[in-house]
Amino acid sequence: QVQLVESGGGLVQAGGSLRLSCVASGRILSINAMGWYRQAPGKQRELVAAITSGGSTNYADSVKGRGTISRDNAKNTVYLQMNSLKPEDTALYYCTATNDWGNYWGQGTQVTVSS
Repeated sequence: QVQLVESGGGLVQAGGSLRLSCVASGRILSINAMGWYRQAPGKQRELVAAITSGGSTNYADSVKGRGTISRDNAKNTVYLQMNSLKPEDTALYYCTATNDWGNYWGQGTQVTVSS
């Protein structure tokens, strides 16, 4: 099992920045990839960014150039730095981790961007 705890969400004005953090615990050595998803009210959950154990990254087109995913293996933490935030970035952001046995999700952290 892998447990994930997100933090760093909040209310920010358009144009501002936030850094989301996700701390993993449990069978962390088995994790192949970690990522961030988001879900806005009335919309499907969508991938924001992902990073593999080797450091390869992938971003949704909507956040390319504004978002950066990174991981600190020593702290078992993955980060999502979001800049130039827009009202359409408002959503519940979930951290996810994948290993050979399945996918794991955190409880989510709310990001609200005011115009």
